Amino acid sequence: MNEKIKKFAESHIDELKADITELCAIPSVLADADGDAPFGAECKKALLSAGDICEKYGFKTTNYDNYCVAADFDTTLPKHLDMLGHTDVVPAGEGWTVTEPFKVIEKDGRLYGRGTSDDKGPVLCALYAMRAIKESGIPLKKNVRLILGSDEETGSIDITKYYAKEPEADLTFSPDAEFPLINIEKGQFRGTFKAEATVTGNGVELISLDAGVALNAVPNRCRMEFSGTDKKTLETACEKLKKEIPVDYEIADDTHVLIIGESAHASTPEAGVNAGLAGITLLNYLPLEDTKRNTLLKKVLELFPYGVYDGSGLGIAMTDKEGLSLSATLDLFSVDKDGMSFSFDSRSPLNADDDNCLNVARSKCENAGFTFETPGIVPPHYVPSDSDFVKNLLAAYEDVTGLEGKAIGIGGGTYVHDIKNGVAFGAVLPDIDTHMHGADEFIDIDNLKIAVEVYAEAILRICG
Repeated sequence: MNEKIKKFAESHIDELKADITELCAIPSVLADADGDAPFGAECKKALLSAGDICEKYGFKTTNYDNYCVAADFDTTLPKHLDMLGHTDVVPAGEGWTVTEPFKVIEKDGRLYGRGTSDDKGPVLCALYAMRAIKESGIPLKKNVRLILGSDEETGSIDITKYYAKEPEADLTFSPDAEFPLINIEKGQFRGTFKAEATVTGNGVELISLDAGVALNAVPNRCRMEFSGTDKKTLETACEKLKKEIPVDYEIADDTHVLIIGESAHASTPEAGVNAGLAGITLLNYLPLEDTKRNTLLKKVLELFPYGVYDGSGLGIAMTDKEGLSLSATLDLFSVDKDGMSFSFDSRSPLNADDDNCLNVARSKCENAGFTFETPGIVPPHYVPSDSDFVKNLLAAYEDVTGLEGKAIGIGGGTYVHDIKNGVAFGAVLPDIDTHMHGADEFIDIDNLKIAVEVYAEAILRICG
């Protein structure tokens, strides 16, 4: 059976690449609801296009009011395994060098484009695993269903709608992370702190600052406008900043500066260069007046010192019994002539609660002179590593790749965070940074073939 699957994956890789290219060409970024498109026309288009690809290969699909589309291997079989992925993507952002965000190209054994690794490429690998089993004539005893959502990046309302109509399967995995397998996901604690403080019109002042495109991504661009400055003053300050933080910059005129950093996923902020915090740090090298506005801006760096990712500025650094530590990153920055607003994303370990986390952060922000808002702490997720489900998935991974399979905990939240028997399983191979959520996102073509084989082997072990 393994040889049949392997041959299928190798002989159909060009078709898989073509399907990924087609699906990734759709800029399925969240937009306002439009009629029967709950997340905007492009999200609906991508969802339906993915459904069409499923039907093209002979799988019966069900549309859940354009929130989700599900494709079944065989509806006559007992419900057992769900594979849960998504067709929406984060905004394109800036800094792309290999290709345009929604124009997939193949280069050096990789497919580049927004969605290639998160999550359009991986969900199609899961589909091709179903297809490989079907077209190889391998029977199953229980059904496997591929569920395609369209709102994973911005709230997961889609699967809330789906599970209001459908029960959870016995087992669920999401091809929306990395191998080997993720059985622990930290909780999530997000907050916004803001203040009113108008410009004074005296001396050097920051008029506006804008950085960040999504709360779950470290900003790689920061646009700033000043008054009372000139090119030489700004250049001198930027050069001092570069000695402290590895950024680039562009100065358009006497008042405008662009700080260029490097994006990263909010669960691994240390992998990026936060352009927003770099922009705030730039203020240290300018002759600012001692005003309420400038004092508040400096307080931002006390709450989030550049290069500090453990939440200690907020007073919430902690580690749980599993060895997972809290991480925190400030990802959305908005300053205008009337005031300022900043939003952070924190990934909280098993021991985080309102008393030792939320209330402490609130006090820190309010004592710094800001108002504070938060939706609260999202609880962590845990599936035992010694369950048969986890063991079967890891065995499939080991058999196909020859690599060690082990369950790990992460800071990122996946689609299965609220699903009782849900784990994240691939599709990205270990130690490969695919620039997920950043510029020049990619996936290796060999990785695609391996993912198809691993998913097919997993389905056979669980449903065969």
